[in-house]
Amino acid sequence: MKKYYSLFCGALLACLVLAGCGQASDNENNGQKKSEQTEAAFPVTIKDAINQEVVIDDKPEKIVSLIPSNTEVAFALGVGDEVVGVSESDDYPSETTDIDKVAGMELNVEKTISLDPDLVLAHESVADTWADGLQQLRDAGIDVLVVNDATDFDGVYESIEMIGEAVGEEAKAEEVVEGMKDDIASIKDKAASIPAKDKKDVYVEVSPAPDAFTTGKDTFMQEMIDTINATNVIKETGWVQVDQEAVIEADPDVVITTYGSISPDPVGQVTKRDGWENVTAVKDKQIVEVDEDLVSRSGPRLAQGIQEFAKAVYPDVFK
Repeated sequence: MKKYYSLFCGALLACLVLAGCGQASDNENNGQKKSEQTEAAFPVTIKDAINQEVVIDDKPEKIVSLIPSNTEVAFALGVGDEVVGVSESDDYPSETTDIDKVAGMELNVEKTISLDPDLVLAHESVADTWADGLQQLRDAGIDVLVVNDATDFDGVYESIEMIGEAVGEEAKAEEVVEGMKDDIASIKDKAASIPAKDKKDVYVEVSPAPDAFTTGKDTFMQEMIDTINATNVIKETGWVQVDQEAVIEADPDVVITTYGSISPDPVGQVTKRDGWENVTAVKDKQIVEVDEDLVSRSGPRLAQGIQEFAKAVYPDVFK
């Protein structure tokens, strides 16, 4: 019996060893396949926002982002550790405070080149202004991708997907976009339950008087207002300089301001304006300051921005 028991234990041990080797081999093969898939994703050719075909040979190991929305996307895609340069306006996530600043009102070409990036994420909004500097970066052998200036939600998704392809994180980009779509759909469904009689007229002020600007049609802020089942009192297209008399006549139920970080007491500024004392939003004290970054950056926090709009306009529904 002892002999048979020893033979049985030996056979069992051999099976366990073989199984372990097989699992290790499988894990190794899976890791190898994943590595090969990542390598196979490159080179990639992307047509950017200025119709340049950008060829990226290898997964970028050093990235410079020239605008906060691009930076937020990079971190959301899990490549924040590769970001070595950002703009002076970058403040999210908190890690950006310790990253070298290469752009403000001007692009610091020399400093950007000194960081030896593989990829620079530029933006359509500054492509003309910084055209010479961006070309110098290309001439230095750096891949420059000009990301689109989004005017609607689909444009934001396009930006995320473009950056995802450029940094080798297409699957993660798709995951981020789908998560945003789900969150926005949830907000829209909740807003759809608001009765027509309770639908509110909204005025959004994105910069203070005397040179106040607001958002009109064909902007993603307009789409935010539509999503929460409210009406924008501004009917012009794009970003519009405010006609104070027109706003007073439109008599919005709610006024949203987004410039508290650059101008003190925005709510008080609106409340104290001559001629605004009879505006419904002023009389009912429905003037709300929201976080500019959440509602103005065309990035992965877009759904949070819509939620802020919703809470400002319908606080009882979106508590």
